[in-house]
Amino acid sequence: MVVTLIIACEVGFWVLLAAGLALRYLARMRRTGAAVLLMEPVLELVLLIVTAIDLKNGASADWKHGLAALYIGYTIAYGHYTIKWVDGHFSHRFAGGPPPPKPPRYGMARAKHEGMLWLRTVLWVAISAALLQIAIWYVGEDGDTASLRSWQATSLRILIIHGVIAVSYLIWQKKDPDRGRAPAPAPAPEETAGTGRKSLR
Repeated sequence: MVVTLIIACEVGFWVLLAAGLALRYLARMRRTGAAVLLMEPVLELVLLIVTAIDLKNGASADWKHGLAALYIGYTIAYGHYTIKWVDGHFSHRFAGGPPPPKPPRYGMARAKHEGMLWLRTVLWVAISAALLQIAIWYVGEDGDTASLRSWQATSLRILIIHGVIAVSYLIWQKKDPDRGRAPAPAPAPEETAGTGRKSLR
């Protein structure tokens, strides 16, 4: 049941996101659209409650509960970022809004961008690990918590791998190929004047 609920929450996230943006930009119902978008955290709350009830009713703590914790942590850490990204593209595509800014591609600016994303992963892992630890305490010493502890280790590996990727952008910074390119020379005054005389004939 937990896996089914995780899938339902993931589908529900995108359905609510699409409905909220459609109401906001296509139907011009900005308040209603905002209200629909604010319902997104309810999905995570429902998943958390159902997971706790499942454990309370005697279900063995296994990979499904660990996956639920990681999903909740991810949506909390990256949910707003994802909504903002989709909102910018939706506004540009359907409501005549300005093109959404693209992430930097070169140099220190790209390294900072990757560092900010890594901080979101830190938040993701911290929330997931905390929820997993609460579940471990909830099950107690008499229960089997090996799977939950394994998910804690998995979340830590995710943090380390993403950290290595982020640091690589700092150490090996990609240079902007257009930065060192000399600007095109301005036309000579004689050529400009000659062009002007020809145009008057």
